[in-house]
Amino acid sequence: MITGVIAVVLLLAVAAYACAGGTDYGAGFWDLTAGGAERGKRPRWLIDHAMAPVWEVNNVWLIFVLVIMWTGFPRFFQQVFTAMWLPLALAAVGIVLRGAGFALRKAARRLAGRRLYGAAFAVSSLLTPFFFGAAVGGVASGRVSQGTEASADAWANPTSVLFGLLAVATTALLGAVFLASDARRFAAPDLEGYFRRRALGALAVVAVLAVITLIVTHGDAPHVWHGLTHGAGLVFVVLAAVATAATAWSLIRRSGTWSRIASVGVVASAVVAWGLAQRPYLIPTSLTVAEGAGAETTLRWLGVVTLVSILLVFPAVALLYWLDTHGELESLTDADLRRGGAGDEG
Repeated sequence: MITGVIAVVLLLAVAAYACAGGTDYGAGFWDLTAGGAERGKRPRWLIDHAMAPVWEVNNVWLIFVLVIMWTGFPRFFQQVFTAMWLPLALAAVGIVLRGAGFALRKAARRLAGRRLYGAAFAVSSLLTPFFFGAAVGGVASGRVSQGTEASADAWANPTSVLFGLLAVATTALLGAVFLASDARRFAAPDLEGYFRRRALGALAVVAVLAVITLIVTHGDAPHVWHGLTHGAGLVFVVLAAVATAATAWSLIRRSGTWSRIASVGVVASAVVAWGLAQRPYLIPTSLTVAEGAGAETTLRWLGVVTLVSILLVFPAVALLYWLDTHGELESLTDADLRRGGAGDEG
């Protein structure tokens, strides 16, 4: 019982990181494709302004995933990180370079420095989700089994490549949807239309890639394909399709709140569908959830820690998101500081 609960928590944590972290990666994708310094000035201004309050906190979900993996499912963790060390290492380097680039480009005074740090931020935002997706594709296609050594085949195969491309496309979708809503909040109608059009384009790419991925998994990952087309996995595939239609409708109707909710529904439903499609395996078809789990005592304590995290961390993160979306975390301007100083003197 406890093993199944922890496995569900792990899946939900992956979904949370895909949605929250994916939004940040998507913002970096649009930063990369915004154009030259002059053409991309306003889109990059919005990206910096929208991401600054919460971009660091989204990595909490990644830490949560890693802790559950190595504590609750050590054998699974060992096999994945042994066979997939290269793409996962590249993803980790990308996370570091991305954070450094985002922070340093605002502080750099010279244009060459801003361009260098901006390029590090933008390129890493593209490569990191791709390598994460490629690693997931290697797991889904059953290429990570006991004794599997690191090789390109583990993550450079049809399923992995498509999972990687789908990861990039979904992050681009989330980023564009959230940025379009932020543009409305910052009273920038030109940027709202700019990112809304890109969100619709990204949504179309996600839909096409999802269909292609489903077709490819029929031959390359048959267990996952069967899970996606039957039972609970199929239910969440249908939910993802419904959420896709709802996202398109919301974007066309310019409903910022509903477009955010619907786009998160697309990504979360897709992740849950993949997780349920693998049942009862962590790695199809060589490692079941029960075989990959740690000692029952460890799992019980992990459950306690998870419950404490839910009670303490989740409300704080939810409050942070609420404050950000309601414009309560805006940075002070020089005018604000001058007004504050005048008031203090009085």
